[in-house]
This record gives sequence, structure tokens and C-alpha cells, in this order.
Amino acid sequence: MKIYKILIASIILMVSISAYSFELTSSDIKQGEDLSNVFEFNGFGCNGDNISPMLAWKNIPEGTKYFAITLYDPDAPSGSGWWHWQVINIPKNILYFARGTGNSDQTKIPNGAMQMRNDYGIYGFGGACPPIGDTKHHYQFTVYALPEKLDMAKDSSAALVGFMLNANAIASSTIEALYQRD
Repeated sequence: MKIYKILIASIILMVSISAYSFELTSSDIKQGEDLSNVFEFNGFGCNGDNISPMLAWKNIPEGTKYFAITLYDPDAPSGSGWWHWQVINIPKNILYFARGTGNSDQTKIPNGAMQMRNDYGIYGFGGACPPIGDTKHHYQFTVYALPEKLDMAKDSSAALVGFMLNANAIASSTIEALYQRD
């Protein structure tokens, strides 16, 4: 009987924790669904609108002082994937990015936050642009909860930023969308 009560208590605790897990949501992109052409890059042979999607996050972990957002394509034929977007040092009172916040002119990024150089070489959002004929690529939009501000040079490599985010995150949440060009 005692083991049964412990088991029930453990299940209730796991359900409670998962019900309040750090979560990334979006009205523009959905887990496992195709991206719209609005979120395709404009350049490198692609002709989309290159607009960043609306993103929101909730159930903030205790100890969070900053957030970061990334967009990564592990399927890019580079040997190391492709970083499309990295924003670090987003103040903890910011809980969403409206559509288009990642514009490269930096006018919509919250004060104190920094858009890092992506693999296109720009400081801002760089949308999906898989090679024509490739199978669907997986675009991972991730928000990170961070305990401290990341002290990084603006021209830090995308790989270094990714390393620092993964090494320091309290929690992260990802929406993985798909995109293919025929």
C-alpha cells in the first residue's frame, strides 16, 4: 500500500511539473507543420518575405533573468547545420516577439537584446532557404531561459553563441517546423 501511495504521488508530481514546463508557442508556426513562404529568406536564390514569426513563451523557470531565441536548421548541407537567427540578452520582462521583430534594421528588438550574426552574414532574422530538391528541412525555433546575461562580442560565431546558450540555459523549449523548395 505504501509503495502504491508513493507511486501515485510521483505521477501527480510529474504531471504537475509537465503542466507548467517552459513552453514556446506561436500563432505563425506549428510543431511538425510546413512554414509559410512569408518566413522564407529573400536572397541566396530564395524569394520569400524574410519575416520572423510571432513567438511567445510562458511558464518561466525560477532564476530566469534573460532569454535568447535561435532558429537552426540541422539539415543544411554545410556539415554543421545553419544558424538562421540568434537573439541574446532579451530582458526577462519580454515574453513575446511580434511577427517581424527580427528585422535586420534592429528597430523592433527590445533594448538590451542583441541580434547576433547569422550564417547568412547578417544581424537579424534569415528565413528558411533549403536547396531546391532537398527533402524537407527541420527548422528549430528555440527559446532559452538564462540565469545571467551572456557577455559576447557582436561578431561571435554562431557556433560559439549556440555553445554558450546550451552551456548556460536553465531550460529551453523548441518548435520544429518544416520547409522544402521544389
